[in-house]
Amino acid sequence: MKLRLGTFNVENLLTRQRFQPQGGRTETDAAMSLFHFPRAEERAAVERSLAVALEDDKRQMTALALAEAKADLWMLQEVDSLASLQAFFANYVHRIADHRYGHFTLLGGNDRRNIEISFTARRDLLTPEQISVRSYRDMSFAEAGIRDPALRSFGIGPHHKVFARDCLEVALDFGDRKLSLFGCHLKSMDAGRAEGRQATLPLRRAEAQAVRRIVTTRFGEGWREANWAILGDLNCYRYGLGPLAAITDEGESGLEPLLEDFAVDPMGALPAHERWTHFHRGWSESLQALTETHAPLDYILLSPALAAANPDPAMQMIRRGLPYRVPLDPRAPDRSIATLATSGDRYPRIGWDRPKASDHCPLTIDLVIPAGRRSAA
Repeated sequence: MKLRLGTFNVENLLTRQRFQPQGGRTETDAAMSLFHFPRAEERAAVERSLAVALEDDKRQMTALALAEAKADLWMLQEVDSLASLQAFFANYVHRIADHRYGHFTLLGGNDRRNIEISFTARRDLLTPEQISVRSYRDMSFAEAGIRDPALRSFGIGPHHKVFARDCLEVALDFGDRKLSLFGCHLKSMDAGRAEGRQATLPLRRAEAQAVRRIVTTRFGEGWREANWAILGDLNCYRYGLGPLAAITDEGESGLEPLLEDFAVDPMGALPAHERWTHFHRGWSESLQALTETHAPLDYILLSPALAAANPDPAMQMIRRGLPYRVPLDPRAPDRSIATLATSGDRYPRIGWDRPKASDHCPLTIDLVIPAGRRSAA
């Protein structure tokens, strides 16, 4: 049995025009700053109209990326409600995609902005009875067995919740073979700031430890022989790519609990310049300079059994939905605005910074799912 699994951070698929309690969206803030509105209700009305117009442009690009990827199963991040997920697929994805999706799943997690992890699959692939779902949003540090002294500086106690969002388990029963997916969206790197990455690393490491605990508890001593995968925006990386695709060792990533004698990262077999799903350009206070990094923030990690059955799996990153400011080839020496703005290979109407499909790439992998493996205790 062959399946294409996909993960995609769709970047704020919302039914709201404002984040609460933080305020407006970043994509509307710039235009709104140019105008003065004497009355708050007038400002709110204009902001709503602007958000709807921008969202329509953006979601056409997001849908194109999903349609091009043609995954059978998707684990999506940053979706605020089941209603927005269903409306997006009905009115955008299904107008252009070859597949028809259903089995939509979204369970509320712990994120303060209510950006959640969600799941969808091809309608004709499964029946509802073949799918079971479980959330681990309430798992505490004590339940996960995490006793990291580095967490004390965050004021975290043993009974606090370990996941910034959730770990969403979706177990699929195909009869003679089973597959369990664990969708994750780990703690952010403090808006991508270089210094924030290290400061928040203990939180992501704890989440990774909790995911490992969930998997080993779920399958017991047979966890190596079970068919499972961990998918999502894990917000961390050991090696990034600087200018000219120079490999940069960023030190401990926080993913070590998932990668050391546990899951297998098939992205490691790709050429170095292909191992990225996100681009960040920002100011480093410690270096007092602008830094640029192509980084692998999104992952599909395989159980030892799945990795053994798929020694050379096909992976793809759909990058035509990224804005023009992103150098699609990290090896290219010329990153001038003139060169980037004419580099092509984008969807129609993609902009310099927006509209765009997302700030992440969809990541997919083609897998053979072996029969006779254990999937659930």
